[in-house]
Formats: sequence, C-alpha cells, structure tokens
Amino acid sequence: MSEYVAPVRDMQFVIHELAGLEQVAQLPGCEEASSDLVDAVLEEAAKFAEEVLSPLNWPGDQEGAQWRDKAVTMPPGFKDAYKLFADSGWTALACEPEWGGQGLPKLVAAAVAEMWKSANHAFSLCPLLTAGAIEALVLTGSDELKATYLEKMVSGVWTGTMNLTEPNAGSDLAAVRTRAEPQADGSYKIFGQKIFITYGDHDMAENIVHLVLARTPTAPEGVKGISLFVVPKFLINVDGSLGARNDAYCVSIEHKLGIHASPTAIMAFGDHSGAIGHLVGEENRGLEYMFIMMNAARFGVGLEGVAACERSYQRARDYARERIQCTDIGVRGGPKVPIIRHPDVRRMLMTMKSRAEAARALAYVVAAAHDAAVHHPDAGERKRNQAFVDLMIPVVKGWSTESGVTMASMGVQVHGGMGYVEETGAAQHLRDAQISTIYEGTTGIQANDLIGRKMAREGGATLQAVIGMMRALDADLAGQDGANFAAIRSRFGVAIDALASAGEWIVANYGADVRAASSGAVPFLTLLGIVASGWQMVRAALIAQAKIDAGNSDPFYAAKVVTARFYADHVLSQAAGLASSIIDGAEGVLALAEEMF
Repeated sequence: MSEYVAPVRDMQFVIHELAGLEQVAQLPGCEEASSDLVDAVLEEAAKFAEEVLSPLNWPGDQEGAQWRDKAVTMPPGFKDAYKLFADSGWTALACEPEWGGQGLPKLVAAAVAEMWKSANHAFSLCPLLTAGAIEALVLTGSDELKATYLEKMVSGVWTGTMNLTEPNAGSDLAAVRTRAEPQADGSYKIFGQKIFITYGDHDMAENIVHLVLARTPTAPEGVKGISLFVVPKFLINVDGSLGARNDAYCVSIEHKLGIHASPTAIMAFGDHSGAIGHLVGEENRGLEYMFIMMNAARFGVGLEGVAACERSYQRARDYARERIQCTDIGVRGGPKVPIIRHPDVRRMLMTMKSRAEAARALAYVVAAAHDAAVHHPDAGERKRNQAFVDLMIPVVKGWSTESGVTMASMGVQVHGGMGYVEETGAAQHLRDAQISTIYEGTTGIQANDLIGRKMAREGGATLQAVIGMMRALDADLAGQDGANFAAIRSRFGVAIDALASAGEWIVANYGADVRAASSGAVPFLTLLGIVASGWQMVRAALIAQAKIDAGNSDPFYAAKVVTARFYADHVLSQAAGLASSIIDGAEGVLALAEEMF
C-alpha cells in the first residue's frame, strides 16, 4: 500500500505563479512570507505529512476512535502525533502573533492544510475545528475570554469544537432548543444535547473548548434568539490552570461510513448540575458569530475535497504503474503491460490529475484573495477581494468536495475489483470523502447560498466581474500557436458563454420564481466550479508555455499544458450541457406531484 507524497512542486507553482505569493507578501502583516520561508514551510510540512500522519491513516481507520464511560480514546499513535504536531508549531501557523501564532497568510496555511487532509483526513479535522473556534473568539470574544483561552488554543494545548446541531435542529438552526440560564456571577448554566460534534471528546489535549449555540430565557424565537457560549471541558481557575470537570460529557460517538479515527460525538450539557458557560459577544447574535467559524470551516472542508482528489489520484496512479494485465490494446500476442498503458485507465488518471490540480488552483487563489480582503491597505481592494471570496467559498466547498467523492470513486474503478477490497486503501478514500459534501452544509445548501445571498442579492455583479477577468485571457490565448491552445481557447470560450447565460438566467428569475431558480442551484454551482477552475488551468497553461518558450525544459511545464488541454476537452466541455439544464430544466424537477414519487 503506497503512502502519501505531498505534491510540493505543484503547490509551489500555484502559490507563486497563480495565487501571487509575491503580492501577498507585500500586504501589511504578511511581510514575513518570503519565497524562501514559504518553500521551507512546505518542505517541512511535507515531511510531517509523509512521515508522521500518513502511516497512521490506515491503522487509524481500522482501529477507530473508542468510547467508554463518557470518554474517547484515540487510535494508537494519534496522541503522540498530535503532541508533535502542536510542539512543532503547526497549530499556530496562521494565527495572530498576539496570541502566540506565526501570522502566516491563509495562502500558506491552505497548502499546508491540504497536506494534513491528504495524509490523514481524520486527524486533520481536529486542528480544523480548533482554527475555526480561534477565529470566532478573536473576532467576537471579550478581552477576558481571549486572555483565558486563545494562547492555549493557538499553541494546541487545548482544542476547540463548534456545537450547532441538535436531534431536531439540523440545517434549520432556528429550531435550536439548548438553553442557557444566567447565574449571579455573570456565567450561564447550559442544558441540552448536541449531535455530530467533531472531536467533541478525545485524549490528545488537556482541555476541549466547546463553542455552543443556546437560548437565554428572554430570547426571541427563531434564529434571532440564539446566543453563543464558551463551555470548556474543564473549568479554568483564576491563575489559568485547569479546575473542576465541567458538566459537559460525550455520551456516545457515531458509527460512521468513514473517518473512523475522528470521533463524532453526541454531547450532553447539564445532565447533572448544569454546564458552566460564558457568553461570547452580545446576546442573541450567536448565529452571526457561529457563521465566522462556519465560513472558515467551509473553506477548510473544501480543501478536504482537493486532498481527496490528490490522494485518490496518487494511489490509483501507483497501482496502475504496478498492476500488470493484458497486452497493449491492438497488439496480439505481445507481453502483458501495466494497466497505465490502457487508454481508458489513462483517461481516468488524467481526469483525476486534472481535477486535483484545478481544484487546488482555485482554492489557493481564493485563499490569496482572502489575505487581500483582510490585509490590503486600500478599502476598495479589500471590498473587491471579499466579494470574490464570498462568491467562491460555496464553490470551493461544494464543487471541490463533490469532485473529491467522484475522483475517489474513479480511483476505486482504476483498481478494479481490488479497489473494493479494503486492504488496497482505495475504498477508505471514498468512504472518508463522502462526509465532506455533507458537513458545514450539504452541496444543496452551498448552492442555495451561492445563487441567493452571493448572486441574486447583488444582481450578479461579482460574477460578472469574474467573467470579465476570464474573458480577458482570450487575447493571450489567441496569441498562442498549436493544437493544444486552439482546443483550450475553443472550449474555454464556450464555457464562459455558458456560465454567463446561466448566471444571467439565475439572477433574472430568482426573484420571480425562486423554486425554478433553486432547481438549478447545484448544477450552477457545478458549472461555476468547472469554469472557474478551468480559468486557473488556462492561466497555468499560459504561464507554463511562457517558461517553455524561454528555454525551460522542465517536463513539469509541458505536463501543465497537456493537463490543461485534457481539462478543456473533458471537463470544460460539460459547461454547455449544464447551462441548458439550469435554464430549461426546472419544469422537469418540479412537475411530479409528491404522491407520484
């Protein structure tokens, strides 16, 4: 069974050439992100992912997290790996220096996070949730809460969770019923149950800081009556040391399709005397605050999709190189050859390779835009970049994770029957990837957010600006010779037109017939994902060709051009059909009466 090898060369290319590290490093607060430093960080992260996390992936899946007597024990090796992870400073990479963080840009953190997720999806979920909790406290917590919690969380000594879902309140958070009763000392007692809490309990850290949605006695009904509370596993003494055990316990963990080493907890708050919690920010603004965590987590989950594409591709490629079966197609009586020689296996591997590179490029470009949205000195540039990030977050989350599942399934197909056998490892990637399309909002929820909040609300202005940037590449493509660029230009132009027409239809019809527009929401998210990622593949091909024309003989650049050509022929070519289903397909979605299903 092959181990993960971080695609550092491609990551460097995307970070430097597509995402523009040089420009990011000029932003206030990002000056330390020099090319040499970032390359060194990537190399060290690759070593940790390959040598520490990847070898734990398979045994962790087989052993799984274990629950007994309201406590969770992690699989062998995870506790030691997490301590080394925290001691090495990986938990602090992108955090504020004020709280002990290294302050590196999100662009760098995204690449490093992809490595963790490819090497060991289950392990990577713990720092993902902690990072979201840190961000929420940095932006909305009181000075007292920050002083109490942030340094320990940034250092990784304590981890964090977010507690939204309840048995009767899934995506509809207006139905949250966990209650918070105010106490004379200014604290609250929390009573209720939360489900699907990732790393709700484990034995890797000294303390777990739960961020919990609950209602105070005077709260109005609906989402406007939800507040956010910090509820630690162990209470904190005045001197910062750990105190008594809080009344917050894991009463069970879920038995899941995948990510077996990641404990998904059912948390009970206040089954005894009441769990002590502290209000974060203002009362009744909890959902607003929780969305800070959720947006950070949605981007992080999108990287899980990128990681699933990459890891599934690597395993399938390695197997295809080794598996000897049949002669070359069209050859009678010749020697049997590795299956990577067979055209359909090549087609699958090229699909997996191109989708991984395309999804990575889009995610890193969005990460760089986030850095500009936060740090750029010009308010107009901050606003423009934030609009781009807001538009693309549902796409990075939804399209990348759907790609991860599809590519993991294709990886099983490359293995043939052996892919269905657990010992090859291909099946685990498919099992693990599936959850990424669901948590932090299903693909349908991402798509509805995209067409409603991110497009219709602003009349499609940001989408039109993005389409304008795509069309600006046409002149560059027109100046290129050869069949590869002729094919890329033809497919890309048609795909842009399809995106433009579908986007105009969504915006024009959303207000008048929201059901019809929503019927095409997921196809539109897919369309935008395909074309926006194709945009990055076109940029990559042009940059690579310029290197070749300048005399660079590195085969990496030739492969970039060919991969972009494949993406144009086999992925961008789907755009016109998707646009047709968006514009003309609503009637078929809505026609049947419920009893006819």
